[in-house]
Amino acid sequence: MDGHPLVFEAVTLNHGLTLDLQVPAHCAVSIVGAEDSGVGCLGRYALGLERPASGKVLVLGEEIGTMARRHALAFRRRVGYLPAGDGLLQNLSLYDNIALPLRFGTSLSEREIAGRMRIMVTMVGIGGVAQHRPAAVNEEQRRRAALARALALNPSLVILEQPFDGLTVAAAAELLELARGGETAEGSMRTVFIVGQHLPEILRRRIEFCYRLGRSGLEREN
Repeated sequence: MDGHPLVFEAVTLNHGLTLDLQVPAHCAVSIVGAEDSGVGCLGRYALGLERPASGKVLVLGEEIGTMARRHALAFRRRVGYLPAGDGLLQNLSLYDNIALPLRFGTSLSEREIAGRMRIMVTMVGIGGVAQHRPAAVNEEQRRRAALARALALNPSLVILEQPFDGLTVAAAAELLELARGGETAEGSMRTVFIVGQHLPEILRRRIEFCYRLGRSGLEREN
């Protein structure tokens, strides 16, 4: 992994651009760009849900695009993912949405899961609405639940797609700190990779590397 949990090597994007980027461990890195820039594909490339036309993506030291399907499914459990919107299942409560990775990705008993869940829902501040379905709560509460689900397996790398859209600056800052905060099994802060069309100005002070993807390529903004 060589200190870079996420690496894009000559990855083809729109408008004839290619992306070369190394995301340092234990840092937050953001890339913003227009809807047609191709920035919206980066999270899916990193998870192996889509493959770039050319180039390769290394995640936690492995090239995910060449993995067999079964291996890729297991591998994705090592990466936290908050998709654009929130990706919550509408027929499940927030609690059950968050618990999905624990029930299907671990051997924990329901009692052990319940103990973990008490911590998770308190951490993200949705204890009062955890038994509600997504349609019954507001956008911020849904985003908090989606983040809790992304963090449920305590990943060292977290990928966030448009995580702050529709949130107040205060809520966005809190969610960023939740994504970064705590400690991984290795005892270090998480690596966070953020993609979207815009980033609140105040958050740039909290993110080590902020980039913009434009027609001329990738430019650092801080």
